[in-house]
Amino acid sequence: MADEPALSAGIAFAPAEASAVVARRRVIGWGGAGVVLGATAGGSAVAAVRSDNGTRTAAAAGEAVAFHGTHQAGIVTPVQDRLHFAAFDITTDDRDEIVRLLKDWTAAARLMAEGRPVGEGAVGGLAEAPPDDTGEALGLQPSRLTLTVGFGPGLFSRLGLSRPEALVDLPKFPGDALDTRRSGGDLCVQACADDPQVAVHAIRNLARIGFGKVAVRWSQLGFGKTSSTTPEAQTPRNLMGFKDGTHNVAGSDRAAQSKHVWVAQKDGPAWMAGGSYLVARRIRMHIETWDRTSLKEQEDVFGRTKGEGAPIGRKRERDTPDFRAMKADAHVRLAHPDNSGATILRRGYSFTDGTDGLGRLEAGLFFLAYQRDVRSGFISLQKQLAKHDALNEYIQHVGSAVFAVPPGVSGSDDWWGRTLFETAEGA
Repeated sequence: MADEPALSAGIAFAPAEASAVVARRRVIGWGGAGVVLGATAGGSAVAAVRSDNGTRTAAAAGEAVAFHGTHQAGIVTPVQDRLHFAAFDITTDDRDEIVRLLKDWTAAARLMAEGRPVGEGAVGGLAEAPPDDTGEALGLQPSRLTLTVGFGPGLFSRLGLSRPEALVDLPKFPGDALDTRRSGGDLCVQACADDPQVAVHAIRNLARIGFGKVAVRWSQLGFGKTSSTTPEAQTPRNLMGFKDGTHNVAGSDRAAQSKHVWVAQKDGPAWMAGGSYLVARRIRMHIETWDRTSLKEQEDVFGRTKGEGAPIGRKRERDTPDFRAMKADAHVRLAHPDNSGATILRRGYSFTDGTDGLGRLEAGLFFLAYQRDVRSGFISLQKQLAKHDALNEYIQHVGSAVFAVPPGVSGSDDWWGRTLFETAEGA
């Protein structure tokens, strides 16, 4: 990954020191100190260790994504196949407690990204105490796990912090039917991995560490990525069977990222430099209606062929669109940056959550969009789509949230949100 240096394996102890640490931590439990036992001083991305009883931990060989970097992983990272997204409400007004939580979360996330268990792990600890790690990822590979944290508007008001100007409340768009139980949040964590159990394990353990300080407000599982940050790969299809987001910002295109994704120092506030803004939208698809629609109408709605994914009037997926060949309300025509004037980085996932009680699938797109400024990004784009997009007959936005995503963690002493809270302390 660009701007993401190699993983750090944590802190190495001499044998006597390690024994003392193990003894102490077995008594006090997981405190979020981020200590890694069995690591080499030089660092190893996925160094395997064994507990006293010989059980192999989750640090088995496997591919890991660098946790440290200028930007948080999970934004321009090549999109993984699975998602577990969770939004949290803060349950304390104590700023110091939230700082402690973010430090603990960072320490745990650093370990899990390497394929390591949290704290003392799921086995081998004090029998009379709950294990530090819930254990369902024991023995699994890292699976390219990335954990990305964002701060919602409520965090700033609750803790008396200055809210970034670009972190605006989204307006109500035509057609919105937002469920407050699936909207908002003071904090969010986006867990992406190629193994769903690894992603769920990550969210579960962060939620447990946060007990008493935060509570899960809502969460969403996603599968079958619907967007790609790697142009050389085949563009994924959504549940309507179409390729969408062909012209997404590429993970290798630093110029486009600097222009459209990352907050610059001059944008303000200074603590957000290197970060981004996230819009999350739960979009319900009227699957049954769509499935009874003719192929021609489906293609007219999207402005693409269903097979190749080529713009109407063209032959290949990545051919330059001929907007004159499309209907005026075609999705591609309205959403394309040349017409909308807005460029965002999409990391969407499909979802299906059973039925709605009326025999219809509760399914659709969990839309995730990163941008340098929400006002010139998602809001500008959605104003046009909500009014004119032919796709609106077949979809409805039912959940919504917006978050400020701080810059990445620079090293073992850094933690999520440090730039924000240290700035606030100096104010």
